[in-house]
Order: sequence, then C-alpha cells, then structure tokens
Amino acid sequence: MEKETASLEVGVPHRSNWTKRTFDLLFSTTAFLILSPLFLLGSMLAKIQSRGPVYYRAKRVGMGGKVFEMYKFRTMVVNADQIGIGLTTHKDPRVTSIGKLLRITKLDELPNLINVIKGDMSLIGPRPEAPNYVKYYTDEQKRVLQVKPGISGPSQIANRNEEKKLQAQKDPEQYYITELMPQKLALDLQYVATQCFFSDMVWLFKTFWVIFFPQTEKQNSSELTKPKQTNN
Repeated sequence: MEKETASLEVGVPHRSNWTKRTFDLLFSTTAFLILSPLFLLGSMLAKIQSRGPVYYRAKRVGMGGKVFEMYKFRTMVVNADQIGIGLTTHKDPRVTSIGKLLRITKLDELPNLINVIKGDMSLIGPRPEAPNYVKYYTDEQKRVLQVKPGISGPSQIANRNEEKKLQAQKDPEQYYITELMPQKLALDLQYVATQCFFSDMVWLFKTFWVIFFPQTEKQNSSELTKPKQTNN
C-alpha cells in the first residue's frame, strides 16, 4: 500500500527562504546534540509516567496546508484525545504528574527540533494548528499557511498560559474557536507580513527571555507580542 501525503489543499502559495532554512537546520542540529542529555531525561520521564509511547505525534497543518506529525514528549494518559476535547485546560485530569513537570519546564516540546530538522517546522513561525481547527480559518487567516509553522513565535509567547485562559470558560473549545484562536492568528498574520531574518532573531531572543525570566514575561507580554500597526 502506498503511503498517502495528507493535505488540506488550502490554495495558498508557499514562501521559501533559504537563509531561514539554513539557520534553522544549523541551530536545531546543534541544539539537538547539545541538549541530548535532556532528550534522554525527557524520554525516561515520558516512559515511566504511565504505559504508552514516549512520543505524542500530533497531527498539525503546515505550510501550504500539508498535514504532518508534530513530535512532543507524551504528557497525558494513553488515548487522551478520545476522552476529552482537543485542547488542554489548566489542571487537566488527563495530564500525568510527570507530564505536568514536562509541560511546566517545556521539556515536552524539545522533540519539535526533530520537526525543524525534517523541514516540517521552523524555529520561529505561526503556531501549528490541528486540522479540526484550521477548518474554521477564513481566507485571510489561511495566509499564515504561506510559511512554515514555528516552535515559537508571537502567538506562542503571548499565550504561554493558554491553559489558564481556557480554564475560566464554560465551553473552552467554543471560546478557543471564536475568541482566542482569532487573536492568535492576528499576531501570526502580522508576523507573516513583516517576517525577515532579523525579526526571527528578535523573536528567538524573546523566546529564551520568557523561558529564563518568566516573571518578567508576565509583566511585559502585551508589549512584546501585540501586533504593530503600520502606516498605509
């Protein structure tokens, strides 16, 4: 049986950037080698938390509408997507005790580097979304699919505490689709419109800043991430 390549066929043009791809490949490969002890630690923690695989392979929509598998260390019980909504809320009972540690430290996202090396993702870019949410995109919002999704970026930094935002909602999924996702896409569209190598370096610096100085990030997230208005 031939392996099929899934695609949403969204009809948006691809935007290639040789400089960006070269930096992504060099940085992610170096980081993968340097952080290999953390990969080992994350693998061990993901394995001993409960029965099931080490990696969670999430279906995400990439550049041009192509669906790919995004790798993360598993932080939930097996078949969590079948016993709840597709979103993770604060204190979600499906998250294991060790999974909470992996999520707080962001170790669960280290395997995203594999996606960058493979070429599915970039270090910086729009947040990769699941197909069942991309189907709600407007034609304008589909412009985020012109570029590769990123491990980090404006919307990822602005919504590091997304789980807490969803916790307060009676219907988290409806709130996400109608309120939160459009806000995130607005940031991503601004990124797509202004993206360049220098801006990627700025967002990479901001990513490391909010990881190592989370309290400072809470105080300044609005200034760091709100879309800038341009003069016509």
